Amino acid sequence: MKLHRNLTNKIHFVLDQLLPPLLLDQRWFMKPLVWILYRKNTNLILDFKSKAPFISEEEYLNTYKKIVNCKINRQTDLSTYSLDFIMKELKGKTILDIPCGKGFLTSKIAEDKTKEVTGADFIISPKLIKKYPQIKFISSKLEKTPFPDKSFDTVICAHCLEHVLDIQTCMKELRRITKKRLIIIVPKQRSHKYTFELHINFFPSTESFLLAIKPPHKNIVCQESKDGGDIHYIEDFSSKGVK
Repeated sequence: MKLHRNLTNKIHFVLDQLLPPLLLDQRWFMKPLVWILYRKNTNLILDFKSKAPFISEEEYLNTYKKIVNCKINRQTDLSTYSLDFIMKELKGKTILDIPCGKGFLTSKIAEDKTKEVTGADFIISPKLIKKYPQIKFISSKLEKTPFPDKSFDTVICAHCLEHVLDIQTCMKELRRITKKRLIIIVPKQRSHKYTFELHINFFPSTESFLLAIKPPHKNIVCQESKDGGDIHYIEDFSSKGVK
């Protein structure tokens, strides 16, 4: 099923803002909706949040591998608004897109020949490398990357922190490998027991996101996207903060 992120943001708004939270926390209500996307993996999705705090890292990764080909089939989780935001806010020459997913954002940045872009994800398929032979792809977890300190002028982490078990470890690593600018995109979403994605962290407001990531200074940018579906964050690595 192919659904553009702009459309799913509208669907999420209806579910998140207009339906009673009690209804979204009922398995009988969510199961048929989740089944439309995940079929045989429906129970895996529905049980994930309750099991996530207790599973091993290997089990966690295997869960993602099981559903990687059965969720919404689209090239990117970025809405048009979030994509435009990222492209306008790139700083410097060397860029890291982590996680890079299917390489959509990575390839868009690579169209600018003045940029040296790297894509990283814990699953890098041979198809991805074959599709974009001009781009360097690295297999890497977000919690511990193989890159030296301050390796990239701009590091982009889009639609990932809602999935991780340890946000603070991820933020420490993102800040370690960033030289000039860190850009983060997360969905703006209330906490629910059952969702269509394997989300375990929820950010219903910019304030809740800032509390989770603990910015090192006040001079940052943190705002909702124009369609209200995402939160956009910029953290610059200078004593003066974001310019």
